[in-house]
Parts: sequence; C-alpha cells; structure tokens
Amino acid sequence: MEAAGDAVFRLDAQGIVLRASRRSTELIGPDVPLIGQPLASLILGADQASLDTAVSRALEATQPGKANVRLKTHGSALWVELQISSYSNALGEPELLAVGRDISGQQATEERLRHMATHDALTSLPNRSLLSDRIRMAIAQSRRTGHGFAIVALDLDGFKKVNDALGHPVGDALLRVAAMRLSDTLRDVDTLARVGGDEFVAVLAGAVSEAEVQSIARRMIATMQLPFDIQGHTLYVGTSIGAAIFPEHGDSEVKLLAHADTAMYRAKETGKARCVVYNKQKFTQPEHDVSMEAAMFQAVRDGEFLLHYQPIVDARSREIMGFEALMRWSRPGIGMVPPTQFIPMAESNGLINLLGAWVLKAACMQIRQFQEIAGRPLYVSVNVSPRQFRNDQFLDLMDEAIALSGLKGHQLLLEITEGILMSDPEHAETLLTEMAARNVRIAIDDFGTGYSSLAYLKRFPIATLKIDRTFIKDLPTSVKDAAICNVVLSLASHLNLSTVAEGVENEEQLQYLAKHGCGLVQGYLTGRPLLPEEIIELLKAGQPMRAATAFPQ
Repeated sequence: MEAAGDAVFRLDAQGIVLRASRRSTELIGPDVPLIGQPLASLILGADQASLDTAVSRALEATQPGKANVRLKTHGSALWVELQISSYSNALGEPELLAVGRDISGQQATEERLRHMATHDALTSLPNRSLLSDRIRMAIAQSRRTGHGFAIVALDLDGFKKVNDALGHPVGDALLRVAAMRLSDTLRDVDTLARVGGDEFVAVLAGAVSEAEVQSIARRMIATMQLPFDIQGHTLYVGTSIGAAIFPEHGDSEVKLLAHADTAMYRAKETGKARCVVYNKQKFTQPEHDVSMEAAMFQAVRDGEFLLHYQPIVDARSREIMGFEALMRWSRPGIGMVPPTQFIPMAESNGLINLLGAWVLKAACMQIRQFQEIAGRPLYVSVNVSPRQFRNDQFLDLMDEAIALSGLKGHQLLLEITEGILMSDPEHAETLLTEMAARNVRIAIDDFGTGYSSLAYLKRFPIATLKIDRTFIKDLPTSVKDAAICNVVLSLASHLNLSTVAEGVENEEQLQYLAKHGCGLVQGYLTGRPLLPEEIIELLKAGQPMRAATAFPQ
C-alpha cells in the first residue's frame, strides 16, 4: 500500500476505512481524519451512489467494482477511478481494498470533447445539435405544463458585405461580439445557438406571449444597431428576426424552425431590422396548400421522401457515367406527388434547406455504394434550389457530405439555374469559387430557358451545360430546335464545357446529339429514374454498365 502511486484504502465490509496509504493522506490532506471514517464521507455527495454500487458489486461478485467519483482533496475535488476488490482477512471476514487512480486530466479532456461536440467553435454558443436537444426538452416541458415557448430565428443584415470586403478574420470577430450582445439580451433560462454562418436561433423558454417575444426581439435589434468596433473598423450591421410560438405555430422541432425561418425572410422582405411572428393566415396558401404543407412536415418526420436515380450516359458508347438524384414524395394513400407541386412549397416554407441537406448527404453516400458495386468511378448530380444556394451553411453541408461519403470532389456535380447566378452575382461568384477550389463541378440546368446574357459563362467556374428537354423533344425534325442545340454544343465545345442533353426519348434524338458533339444524355431512352435497390440489384447481377442492356428503357 505504501509503495503504490495511487491512493489505497483498506475497508471493512461496511466501507469504513481501516487503513489508508501515504498517497491517500497526501491527496486528501494531513488534517483530515481517515481511519474509522466511511469512505463515502470522502466522496462528493453526487457521486456516492456510484460508490455504493461499486462496493455492492465487489462484495457480491468475483470481479472488482468500478466507479468514477470525485474525491474531496484540500477543499477541492479530484476525479479518481476507484477499483474496489473484496477478500477475506485472517479471521475469514470480508474486507475491501479500494484503489483510486487520478483521472482528472482524462475527465478534463472528455469534458472538452463533449463541449466541442455540442458548442460552436467560434462563439462557444450551443450548436445545432445541442439546440435540437433544447427544443425537444422545451416541447416535452410545455406538454407537461401547458405553457408554450418561442423559437426565434435571426441573421445579421449586411454581414456578407463586411465579410467579403474585410475578410474572414474581421467577420469572425464580428460574429463573436454579436453572439455576446445577443446573449446579454436573453434571460438565463433561454438558449442562444449559432446554427451556421451569421445565423442564430434562440429558444425563449417558459410561457411567452407574442408581446413578450416582440419585446425581446426589440432588445436584440437595438443592441445589433449599435456600432461594432472590430480590429480598427467601425462597422454597422442589423438583424432581421422571425419567431414561431409552440404550439400555435408548430407542434414539432421541424415545423417551428421552418416557420421561424419563413417569418425571418418575411422580415427581410418587408424592410429588415424588425421582428415578424409567424402567421398562418398571412403566410400560408389556400386551404389545399395548407393541408399539403402540413403533410410535408409529417412526411419529413415519417421518412416519406425518397430518392430515385436516373442514369447519365455517354452519348456514343452508352456507358453509364453517373446518376442524377431526383427527390420523390411517396404519400400514403395518394401515391407519388409530382415534384412540381411540393418543391416550390418546400422552397417557400423553408423545408427545402432541410430536404436539400438530406438529399446531398444521401446521394453522395448512395453513389459511393454504386461505385463499390460497379467497381469503377461514377458521379452524382444533385439539384440545388435558390434558397439552398443562399444558405450560409451550404458549403459546410457540402463538405460534410463529401467527407462522410469519401467521394472525390469532382464526383459531385451540382445543378443550378441561370436565375440563381444572376439574382446575386457577387454571392454566386464567391460561392462557386469556393466550390471550384474543392473540385466540385457546377452545371447550368435548363440552359437557354432563363437569362439571355451569356456573360456568366465567362465570369463563373461553370463545368457543364444541361440542354433543356424543350430543345430536344422535336429533334431532329425541328429546324429551330436543331439550330439551338447546334449553337449550344458549339459554344460548349469552344469554352471547354461538357454537355448533357435532358429528355432523350428516342433513338433519332440520341443519334443526332452524338453526331453533333453532345457528350452525355439522360432520358427514358437510356434509363428511367430507379430506386437505389433496383440499381443495386442490376449491378450485383453483373450486367454491363451500359444503359441499353442494363437498365429498363
């Protein structure tokens, strides 16, 4: 016992200290009586139950009992791992030997890791994971008490201009100060989380009325309108706020966040620097649309959304080069809901960010599985909506999807429309440059149906043009469609861009496109959209990776 580097205690069966090693005395303090005292009296009260369990196990079983407890030492507490063994003394009576190893450093490391997993690295605020947990707790408590709570979503008006003009270090410093200011406006029972970029979400706990929400929001707006002195710069930003109250504006985490987000965008559209509380009558569509919107939230929770994959094939060899991921909604009792019905609604109510993040991650994981079965590289094409593209978290979500799946950057093709590029060219240029730095490729979807300006082809790092099906369906008989396709193919060739023709449905169209230099095609001729398990079944059957023989026509 004296030679041991750990604290060692000899105990009787009741846990009374019979003898303590010198190391024990050094840790606990020479003035603290040990002999004749219960070992439990040396342990913090909150950990005594763990000690009791370990003692019982040592007495009742052959293996030692273990417990991580805090030992009272010199007025403070030290984490030790106690290992307690039982044995019989010379009189045949049961006794215990407790060995305490100092694990305070290990506990501190684990605590730091737990904090990192649940808190934002830049601001030390709770992150999205901890926010989700707090919202679920608030919902459970509200259902018990009958008192509601509020979700507040906000971002910083003008932050992007500051970040672009002065750089990320200034932007990061601004976010840290903004986080502190916002935290100071809230009560101790509230939670403020940073969910990405300059976006924050607050959970206003307890019974709060719309008037109280507006009062708190006014404090937030006022504090954000004060000047920020950041690294020698005097900066001005504001905030737009949206709020949703449980249960009036949503009975789930997904609904509350989406409705608060929708209200925030309404605040931006109607003048910024204000708070808008979600209003069903003002924000929702006719009764049919309201019903469908409710069904969409339910569908997210119940996993009714799924992905189909349509082959993208080489126009000459018909070898499959990749797949486009297409979101579908299988609604129980109704069947497949056309994307033209639910995608615009998801865009307007904010669900598109949640659905888009899921599509991105799921598609990357799925294409990796296809690659492993096929035994060769393939790429996946994913559509990006305007609201996703404006989301400051989009790059992080893309990075996460690539990292989790193990894909190479060039094996992900993101499809955007011309309208997205031209609505905010500066933002588009910044984001696309970041994507190109990761080798992620960008395709212009429905090329030729949007803006007539071609300046963006020179300005932005575009890799692919997707020729819209409206120019394909009457090939090769339509002289006008043929002329448009020829111009697009020639333009792409001279700009070193790849091309994909959509909606190819017959052999004549395919032959014309291949002859005139179109690289890739997709359509019912070369393969309908299929469920992942259907594609996997065909791949496992050893069919060649050629659309004409391997995939349903």
